[in-house]
Amino acid sequence: MTSHKNDADVVLSLKTARGQIDGILKMIDEERYCIDISKQILAVQSLLKKANLKILRNHMNSCVLSAVKEGGGEEKIDEIILMLEKYIGR
Repeated sequence: MTSHKNDADVVLSLKTARGQIDGILKMIDEERYCIDISKQILAVQSLLKKANLKILRNHMNSCVLSAVKEGGGEEKIDEIILMLEKYIGR
């Protein structure tokens, strides 16, 4: 298994997203222009996707690869397929 607590890129993306969400909430409280709020929401989504892809990449390069080498990768591959289906909206 991979430890995610030391993945600086993922942590940075998630902390940045958290800060942006706080900013979005403030924008809503201030009744800022809807399009500006929407742009910030899209930016947060992008950061979350980036973090998620990094987590999945790490998973594939560690857990999935190990399982395949040990002859039991079908379950891990099915997990990845399910995640991809969620990612693409199926």
